[in-house]
Amino acid sequence: MPRRREVPERVIIPDAKYSSKIVAKFIAALMRDGKKSVAESLLYGAFDQIEQKSKGVPMKVFEQALDNVRPMIEVKSRRVGGSTYQVPTEIRPSRRTALAIRWLISYARSRSELGFASKLAGEMMDAATNRGAAVKKKEDTHKMAEANKAFAHYRW
Repeated sequence: MPRRREVPERVIIPDAKYSSKIVAKFIAALMRDGKKSVAESLLYGAFDQIEQKSKGVPMKVFEQALDNVRPMIEVKSRRVGGSTYQVPTEIRPSRRTALAIRWLISYARSRSELGFASKLAGEMMDAATNRGAAVKKKEDTHKMAEANKAFAHYRW
């Protein structure tokens, strides 16, 4: 974090197919070794599978999944007088989205289905219906913050 000036937020170019900035961010997070076309094909393949399985609009399922995984509050370590406390703090909107995207991708990678597109589609459909590992991660984060509510006065 720079001390002198505010860092300008980068301009995100929306993706070509859905004209959505969130989809573009998801593709960027999904990308490995700069292979953007591979990441796009994986995400669009997952959207095709969602469309086939749920007979719905894949963008709605995607947005619902992100909304269900976005955490509102998290704990941060704060050192006070020689002991460390887990202090619950509210999360700013850009970090909420970033965490949701990161969790969806990481838990999709750890699924046991064949092919990453089907793993991603499965995790998104589970998250859209408030199931799955990514939603459990959000609930665990909220439980941790709730358990440490007594240390909220150490917030800075």
